[in-house]
Amino acid sequence: MDFYLDLPFIVFPLAGVILGLIIGSFLATLAVRWPKGQSVMTGRSECDQCGQRLGPIELLPVISHIWQNGKCRKCGEPIDRQHLAIEIAAGLIGGLALFVAPNGTGMAGAFFGWVLLTLAIIDAEHQWLPDRLTALLAATGLFSALFLEEPTIVDRLIGGLIGYFSLLLVAVIYRTVRGREGLGGGDPKMLGGIGLWLGWQYLPFILLGASIIGLMFALILKIRNQPVGLESHFPFGSLMAIAAFPVWLVHSAGLNMIGSFIIP
Repeated sequence: MDFYLDLPFIVFPLAGVILGLIIGSFLATLAVRWPKGQSVMTGRSECDQCGQRLGPIELLPVISHIWQNGKCRKCGEPIDRQHLAIEIAAGLIGGLALFVAPNGTGMAGAFFGWVLLTLAIIDAEHQWLPDRLTALLAATGLFSALFLEEPTIVDRLIGGLIGYFSLLLVAVIYRTVRGREGLGGGDPKMLGGIGLWLGWQYLPFILLGASIIGLMFALILKIRNQPVGLESHFPFGSLMAIAAFPVWLVHSAGLNMIGSFIIP
């Protein structure tokens, strides 16, 4: 699905960055409010410390944080840097997606990355993968098959089924052997959603990547002399999210390279 225009190439990733920063501002609010049971769609943005309502300039992604030196203008308390980190991450996702695919595929991939980012943040902070978000991931992965040729609808459906039932089986076996939960109920749903986006062929790379990233985190904790053992908890949903978006980037970049040879 292409919408190439007679514009310089840099316009597309730059637009992806700007859109991502705006989306990231919303995602940061979502990640903070939703786990607290607060509405995201109602109520104005305000300082987490003093409750001061934020003006238009204070809502500008990244720029407002720099302009205010990372502090609330009224109370002077530091603004949670998580907001800034989420905005930057969402901007990078949008920019990278439209860099490797400056077309409809890139926009779809950016959306995929933004949903993964939200799931990763909430899982890392609260060990929770909301059913609404995993359902959104699955539904949009299936819907994108209507206008994206790769992967095929068959590969997506197989990916969804294998992704869900493989982790569900692991969770059942672990619970039977160890007598306690090893995976949350959202992990199989999330991998199923990823499978509906990427197809079944990439699921081993997602699991391998998530495992390697988890081992790297464990090594970092070990170096910092923090306890790491069989009882240690790692947010597997966050690890899968971190692995899945780069896999999409590599996949899409490969498709564009093939297309450039076929279509001069």
